[in-house]
Amino acid sequence: MELDVNVTFGPIAPFMNDATVEEIWINSPERVFIARNGRSELTNLLLTQEEVRNIVERSLMWSGRRLDLSNPFVDARLPDGSRLHVAIPEITAAHWAVNIRKHLLKSLSVNDLVNRSVMSQEIGTALVHSVQAGLNILVCGGTQAGKTTVLNALAGAVPRSERVITIEEVFELTPQLPDVVQMQTRSANLQGEGAIPLRRLIKESLRMRPSRIIVGEVREAEALDLLIALNSGLPGMGTLHANSPRDAIVKLQTLPLLAGENISHKFIAPTVASAIDLIVHSTLDSTGIRRINEVAAVTGRYENDRAEIEMLWKWDGAQYSRGVGALPHPERFANIGAPLGSWWHK
Repeated sequence: MELDVNVTFGPIAPFMNDATVEEIWINSPERVFIARNGRSELTNLLLTQEEVRNIVERSLMWSGRRLDLSNPFVDARLPDGSRLHVAIPEITAAHWAVNIRKHLLKSLSVNDLVNRSVMSQEIGTALVHSVQAGLNILVCGGTQAGKTTVLNALAGAVPRSERVITIEEVFELTPQLPDVVQMQTRSANLQGEGAIPLRRLIKESLRMRPSRIIVGEVREAEALDLLIALNSGLPGMGTLHANSPRDAIVKLQTLPLLAGENISHKFIAPTVASAIDLIVHSTLDSTGIRRINEVAAVTGRYENDRAEIEMLWKWDGAQYSRGVGALPHPERFANIGAPLGSWWHK
């Protein structure tokens, strides 16, 4: 059974059918916004409270997730790949707050992103070879910066012989690979039981004979489980909210502390330094352009309880400048027959 956009979304169906609309959000029945090219605009659409509730209820029929006073938030994936988020009073002041994020670029490859000027050809080639060589890659950036799109593209470069396990809060990744298992979290039931968090999924994934794991987004203490998994020799990728590669390292060293008092910076710093190889920073600028702003390498060294990174490429506003850093693990690139070229020297 397929999603009937016109029936499910009713009055906002024209925006769902419009390929230029990236996101739709409803602050109140009289204030419906959309985003195009990274820029928001207020529409002239006027809804009723009943219409807003009907849109949400019809959308949630596909997800199996619930929304009520005991669970006033919901995060769900729709059959077309869109992501629905709803918050209701008394969490919100008066009206249901609804966000529908459409994944228009979810099936793009790294070459597609190069052709759209999201990154240079040199960076695209280096990232593809890095994925094929089994480097651990962290994609960071702000909200709507295109992190999931970049991660999806990188997942498409995974060798087809590998078994990939994806772990997400809500299904968003769509790796086009023959051997994939996708898992998402589950919220608690009415009795407050049965919740399955990301930490549990990461642990379970290690029992499923993965060749590589991909975590949709690291937000809390699951950062510790991801680092431990990557530090055991299992390749992986994931995303993280951060304003720069350096901020991503700081955050990645802070989140594991949420796992318990017995976790210290002295343990986390060397773990991060050895577990992460590359950090890809994606941005959305004021004109609505999404771009890879910086690619940095984690050197494997750490000082003063802080993992060290070196810039490889950075967008200067007009072009990419090459940093002094070098892609790590040249022996892995040699194993896959990738040319070393200038990537290991400025």
